[in-house]
Amino acid sequence: MRRLHRSLLAAALSKPLCRHRPPLPLLLHRSPLRPHQSLPFSTRALTTPLPTSDAAPAALTTPPPTPSAAPTSQPTALASLEAAERKEAAGDHQEALDLALKALAPLQETHGGWSLPVARALRLAGAAAFRLNLLNDSLDSLEAAAEIVDSLLGAGAEAATVGAAVLDQLARTKTAMGRRWDAVADLRRALELKGRVLEAGCADACRDVAEAYVGVLCFDKALPLCLSALEITVERFGDGSAEVAKVRQILMVAYTGLGRNEEALEQNKLLRMVYEGLGMDVELSLAEIDGAGLSILLGRTEDAMNDLKKVMNRASKDSEERALAFVTMAKILCSQERLSDSRRCLEIARETLDSKRSANPERTAGAYTEISMLYESMTEFEMPLCLMKKTLAFLERVSGMQHIQGSISARLGWLLLLTKRVDEAVPLLEKAVEMLKNCFGPLHFGLGFAYKHLGEANLELNQLDAAVKFFVLASDIITAAFGPKHEDSIEILQLIANAYGLMGSYKHAEDYQLRVIAAYESCGPDMSYEQREARRLLEQLRKKAEGSPHAVFPANSLPVLPQNRE
Repeated sequence: MRRLHRSLLAAALSKPLCRHRPPLPLLLHRSPLRPHQSLPFSTRALTTPLPTSDAAPAALTTPPPTPSAAPTSQPTALASLEAAERKEAAGDHQEALDLALKALAPLQETHGGWSLPVARALRLAGAAAFRLNLLNDSLDSLEAAAEIVDSLLGAGAEAATVGAAVLDQLARTKTAMGRRWDAVADLRRALELKGRVLEAGCADACRDVAEAYVGVLCFDKALPLCLSALEITVERFGDGSAEVAKVRQILMVAYTGLGRNEEALEQNKLLRMVYEGLGMDVELSLAEIDGAGLSILLGRTEDAMNDLKKVMNRASKDSEERALAFVTMAKILCSQERLSDSRRCLEIARETLDSKRSANPERTAGAYTEISMLYESMTEFEMPLCLMKKTLAFLERVSGMQHIQGSISARLGWLLLLTKRVDEAVPLLEKAVEMLKNCFGPLHFGLGFAYKHLGEANLELNQLDAAVKFFVLASDIITAAFGPKHEDSIEILQLIANAYGLMGSYKHAEDYQLRVIAAYESCGPDMSYEQREARRLLEQLRKKAEGSPHAVFPANSLPVLPQNRE
C-alpha cells in the first residue's frame, strides 16, 4: 500500500514554509527559466510493496527527469493523469490510484510541485483511496492537494474548480472517518468556490452543505441554505420533481430541529404530494410516518393514527416501513398508558427488523433506538441494553456511522450506570465522548451529558479528581447550550459541589454551593423549594467543614454514627 507519510507532510506544509513559498505563475504560462519547485512531500515517502524483477514501477526505478527532458515528459505525465481519471470514472479504483501516484513525480518536474496538475493527481489519488477504503491515505493525499490549491486560488476559474473538487472529496473522506464537524467546513468552502464559477447557482452544493449542517445538528445554519437550494431547484426542475423532494426532506428536518413543527408538517405534506404524484410508494409511506411523528409533537394523535393506518394498508406485511409505523404507533399507545398494546407493537416491529437486511442502516439504527427508549419509559432496562448492544455491533460493520455509534454509546453507558454496572459504563462513555466530539463539535449538548455521566461514573468509583474534571467540562458545555437557569446546568453545579465536599475541599465546595443558590434565586419564586434545599445543604457543608460528625453533605451521604462509649 502506498502511503503518504504524515511526518513529511507536516514538515513540508508547516506555516513558515507555506508563508515563504515563492509565488507560482499561471499554468501553461510558466517561464522556462523558472526553477522547478518541489512537491509538498517527498515522492520517496510513497511506500510500496517490493517490486518484482519484471514489473517495477517506473516512478520508483528511474531517476526524475532533468529540466531538459521536460518537453518529452510533459505529454507523458498529463497522459498518465488523464488515463487515471478515465480509470476512476470507469470504477477501476486500484488502477486509478496507481496511475495517479505514478504521474506525480513527472508532473512535479514539468509544472512544479505547487501546481494544478499535481493537485488534480493528488485529488484523484485521494478519491481512489477513499473508494478502496484506505481512508488515512485518502486524507493525507487530499490535505496535500488542498494546501496546493489554497496557494493558487487567485489563478482563475480552473483553480476554483479543482479546489471545489478537492474539498468535496476531503469532506467525504472526513465524514467516513467520523469527522463530520470538520467536513462541514470543507463543504462550506467548496460552496464558496463553486459560487465563483457557476452562473446558474449552486443548488446541489447548497443542499449538500445544508444536509451536512443538519447532520451536525446546526439547524439554524442549515435553514437559509436549504431555502436557497429549494428556490433554485424548483425553478430548474419544477415543484413536483424528485430533486425538489430531496430538498424538502432536509428542510422538514431543519424546521423540526428548530422546534418549528407546524412549518415542518407543511413541508411534509408537500413532500407527500410529490411522492404520490411520482408513484414512489415506499418514500410516501416513510413520509407519512414522519408526518405522524410531527403530529404527535403537536398533540394531534388522531391525525397521527390516521397517517399510520394509511401506511399499514399500503405496505406489505414484512416491510421495513410497516415495522417503523408500528414503532410510532407504540409511542402513541405508550403516551396513552396502554402499555401492553405498546409492547405488542414493539414486538411486531422488532420481529420484522430482526429478519430483514436494511438498505438504510441509519434508519434501522434509529428504529432500534426508538424501541429502546420506549422500553426505558416503561422502566424496563434489560431489553434496551440488549438492543443497543446489538445495534452497536451492527453499526461497527457500516462505514460513516460514527455519529450514531457515539449517540448510542452515550445512551448505553448511561443505562449501564443507572443499573450499577459502572465498570462497563466507563469505556462506552469514553468512546462516546471521542465520537461525539468529532461528529458534532466541542460544544454539542450530547457531549456535555456524556461528560456528566463520566463524572458520575468516576464518583461511583471514588475517582474524585477525575469526577470534578468531567463535571466542569460538562458544566461549560451544558450551560452554553441551555443557559445558566436550566435545571441541568444547575444540577451539574450541585454535582461539582458534592464532589469537592467528598474530597474534603470545603472551600471549593462552598463556592459551587453558593452558585447553586444564586442560580435558583435567579429563577424566581417557582423555585422556592429548591432554594431552601440548596441553603440547607450549604449549612450542612459548613458544619462538615467545622468537623461536625452529624453533618450530612452531600445530600445522599450518611452522618457519622456516634461511637459506642461503653
